[in-house]
Amino acid sequence: MSSAVQMVVVLALASLAPAIVLTATTFTRFAVVFSFLRMGLGTQGAPPGQVLIGLALFMTSFVMAPTAAAVHERALGPYLDGKMNERAALEAATPVVREFLLKRTRTEDLEVFYSVSALPRPSGPEDVPLRVALPAFALSELRTAFKMGIIVLLPFLVVDLAVASILSSLGMVMLPPHVIAMPIKLLLFLAADGWRLIVLSLLKGVT
Repeated sequence: MSSAVQMVVVLALASLAPAIVLTATTFTRFAVVFSFLRMGLGTQGAPPGQVLIGLALFMTSFVMAPTAAAVHERALGPYLDGKMNERAALEAATPVVREFLLKRTRTEDLEVFYSVSALPRPSGPEDVPLRVALPAFALSELRTAFKMGIIVLLPFLVVDLAVASILSSLGMVMLPPHVIAMPIKLLLFLAADGWRLIVLSLLKGVT
């Protein structure tokens, strides 16, 4: 009976894995910033979306490895060994997950969910339930991702405007600006080692 319950719990976690990755990890931040980057480069399908999603997933696994190891050591491992029941495992994993979430969550985003609920205000981080910490974390990640995305997008916008202005002043109004701007943006991006800088900035922002 215990093995059957464990199997049900493991299958439930596996089925919820996509939702957990999207809302309880830094995957959203990485995916959104990469989307802004491709938009700024104007390369349409290069690199393919699957490549960017794969890179975001591997970066997420790198960032989440310490938290996942702590959850396995304190909760999942003892539970699978039969040393804990479901409630005890959940209580053991909650502080680890909550610490990761709250470290990257703005107070203003937590206030959003407390303001529309009847929950009492927490006196400390240990009083914040996961049902508040998870959506507040997702909201904070979206805000941070869009801020970083705009910063990534602005230099490419400057190049687009400069190319359009030069072509207009030369009277070449029939030539689409993106035909000239795209290779220039790619050259500048490669000259600045853009991929390394963006990945490094993303990783430093969450570790």
